Amino acid sequence: MAKSNPASAIFMEDKEDVVNSKIQSTYCPLNLVDGNPCLVYIKYIVLLWFNEFKVERTAGNKGEKTFTSFEELASDYLKGDLQPVDLKLALSKALNKILQPVRDHFKNDENAKALFEMVQSFTRTPPSAECNLTD
Repeated sequence: MAKSNPASAIFMEDKEDVVNSKIQSTYCPLNLVDGNPCLVYIKYIVLLWFNEFKVERTAGNKGEKTFTSFEELASDYLKGDLQPVDLKLALSKALNKILQPVRDHFKNDENAKALFEMVQSFTRTPPSAECNLTD
């Protein structure tokens, strides 16, 4: 997921369905660990946050499995014991669980809600080619 493309980055204010959609469209090739953005999220965010990563493996009715190390997860992914669709669903669930307290804060705290609405009203415009910063 490229940070230069906002449509592919996860933001703290993203709603659950937006996170789900972004993760579902993320590059996550079968049996590839190196350069796999979903696995990077799991390694550096999810496993550090929860100390585990729970996956409901629907392919082949293998059931739920809880990973407590990245090495174990990577091994199963390389062998094909963990499919991209199941990995993405579990990643979306974990990220949404992390983000929910932020969503709740901005929904329930009036000051935070006002600040959020103000920030959301700002628009980004590229600098004009005619803009002279020395004026």
